[in-house]
Amino acid sequence: MALITYRQALKDAFSEEIERDENVFIMGEEVAQYNGAYKVTEGLWEKYGDKRLVDAPISEAGFIGLGIGAAMMGLRPVIEMMFFSFVYVAWDQAVNNASSLRYMSGGLLNVPLVIRGPANGGTNVGATHSHTPENLVANFPGLKCVVPVTAADAKGLMKSAIRDNDPVFFMESTILYGEESEVPEDPDFLIPLGKADVKREGTDLSIIAHGRSVLMALAAAKELKKKHNIDAEVVDLRSIRPLDEEAILKSVKKTNRALLVEENKPYCGIGSQISHLIQRRAFDYLDAPVHRISAVDAPAIYSPPLEKAQLPETRVIVREALDMLNVKA
Repeated sequence: MALITYRQALKDAFSEEIERDENVFIMGEEVAQYNGAYKVTEGLWEKYGDKRLVDAPISEAGFIGLGIGAAMMGLRPVIEMMFFSFVYVAWDQAVNNASSLRYMSGGLLNVPLVIRGPANGGTNVGATHSHTPENLVANFPGLKCVVPVTAADAKGLMKSAIRDNDPVFFMESTILYGEESEVPEDPDFLIPLGKADVKREGTDLSIIAHGRSVLMALAAAKELKKKHNIDAEVVDLRSIRPLDEEAILKSVKKTNRALLVEENKPYCGIGSQISHLIQRRAFDYLDAPVHRISAVDAPAIYSPPLEKAQLPETRVIVREALDMLNVKA
């Protein structure tokens, strides 16, 4: 096991998959000579050259469309979004065409495409650069969507995404790029898409989260145990579609309470789908209503202190958990 950053884990995944498969290439704005806007592809252009690291103009519709065509012809493009908010410029290509081609061709065409980049708030870049569109992507049959939080998850899921024959939206966080965790050094280390991970075992309630919210959930679980002797289980979804429904239900049936945490907006968010799943298939196990914590339902606020208050925080998770268990703070 090596202790490396989230950024390095992604870079290692790219390097290993480029070495393993001659059809893999990376394309996006500034991914080659400039080493990527967030230095995720640093050094790869010098190592692999122009055919494997392709700089694209500022035209998301153009290079995502190119990526879809390349994938249809048997290549495996990895397309970087400088911000995931920019994918809306290519919405027709990214979610309409990419999602439908396999179905509309009767299974004759695959689209082994990865669209990746940061999808997060909390960096004070304004409303048009701070979207978390995993709920939008997950609404389209034919698309897959993953949101890793640790370096190990980032590497294992990225390698699986590149090898997958369907289009995968891989949503990262600029805040996580420098976070370190242990990562297996095995070049064949893979994490299957659609497999959740219990980051912390517990018995009193299930905190179900994805992306950076998992870190806040873990911090809240630690505080709940230390100050209130409440044993919270933390389930990291990792994959939004496919969704590991059985892992969610198993945890809720064990703890009898579900607290859902996401940076996504509340209206038609991921938590809505999970709430329905729990109500439909685990209602008789619940000792309290399902609770949800999400971002405040408004465009991302530019002001640093206000944006911080807009997003889920550890103290809010603790407060909500205590309320569910009728424990005074």
